Amino acid sequence: MVSAAFRTIFAQVSSEEISAQRDHVANMLTERFDKAAALMVRAKEEVLAFGTFPRVHWRQIWSTNPLERLNKEIKRRSRVVGTFPNEAAAIRPCRAVVLDNNDEWASAERRYFSEASMADLYPPRDDDDATLGELVAAQ
Repeated sequence: MVSAAFRTIFAQVSSEEISAQRDHVANMLTERFDKAAALMVRAKEEVLAFGTFPRVHWRQIWSTNPLERLNKEIKRRSRVVGTFPNEAAAIRPCRAVVLDNNDEWASAERRYFSEASMADLYPPRDDDDATLGELVAAQ
């Protein structure tokens, strides 16, 4: 019942509806599951942070699949070596995996977020004739 109630939060279509549904679920759970409701109140900003991004990004942001895949690949590469002589030797294959993933996600054919959806993050600006000082002050 609790997991079904949580899923209703992520089924909403706008960040306002998500926040309202989260408040409703927290109030509903307070009666029987007061610790879960208290946790929801404390973790509101972290859990609902995806709502500030464009809707097309939501599923990718709240999914842990890329992180799980990255950890699995690091584990697979580390098992081949077995024992590392020092910390730097352990970091080297991890860094290689992370850099390889970054290159894949940034490339045009396997891009994690499309260029069009990334353009939705920032409103278009007409500042072609702005000075460097004006651009820095605007940020």
